[in-house]
Amino acid sequence: MGKLPASTGWLWIKQGYGMFKQQPGNLTSLAMLYAMLNLLLNIVPYIGPLAWVILTPVFSVALIQAGADVEQGKRVTPKLLTVGFQKPAFGKLVAVGLLYMAAAALAIGLATLASDGMLIKLLTGQVPHNSPEARDASLGGAFLVIMAAGIPAAMAFCFAAPLIYFQKMGVGKSIFFSFFGVWRAFKTFAVFLISMFGLMLLLSQTVALLFGRTPALYMMVMQVVLVLFSVLFHCSLYASYRQIFGSPVQPQDPQENQPQE
Repeated sequence: MGKLPASTGWLWIKQGYGMFKQQPGNLTSLAMLYAMLNLLLNIVPYIGPLAWVILTPVFSVALIQAGADVEQGKRVTPKLLTVGFQKPAFGKLVAVGLLYMAAAALAIGLATLASDGMLIKLLTGQVPHNSPEARDASLGGAFLVIMAAGIPAAMAFCFAAPLIYFQKMGVGKSIFFSFFGVWRAFKTFAVFLISMFGLMLLLSQTVALLFGRTPALYMMVMQVVLVLFSVLFHCSLYASYRQIFGSPVQPQDPQENQPQE
């Protein structure tokens, strides 16, 4: 792959929107089911949130696979949420989830040290965000530490799950190729992420302007917006994967090879 122009980041979003327009209902239903599973797991104290982080790569390949199915003219169904549980990919995807959780814990730990323990107190609710102690704390160093540790980790894990699922790579190899795939298109990804952030900000401000006076209605509409935004993001992410690593070769359905009577 040659160097991509930075403007390709916006093109990925346009391509993702094009995929969404082909099957808006099916893609939205899949994303809503994904969000419901997230909610149900997070209800379980302590174990639930940790389990969701570990299983995120397992479930995320479903949304990437949905983009591939749309591209190939296949119907997107809720059954896609089970594709990440297939062997041998499942064990590798769980390993990616564990490594991701370890990287996040390391970043938070280093940032907590940089903030003299204030960051973890804020995250765990020991200190209110609007308290004088929190306002007086120097969190700039903690933010820089999270950025320094978080950006390389995000690059390493960005495509790890689809590389494992589509190209049957091992965990270490997938992380390696993900990191350098993003590195070679760093400016393109910067435009992509800034554009996605701008779109999310525009949507949230529009919803606030239209429904902000009714908090319950505002929250309900924002939940729908977040689901639709998740669909757009993952379709666009599939477009970026396809551009960098090529369109995935889909395994043929065994039933298609059975002779018709």
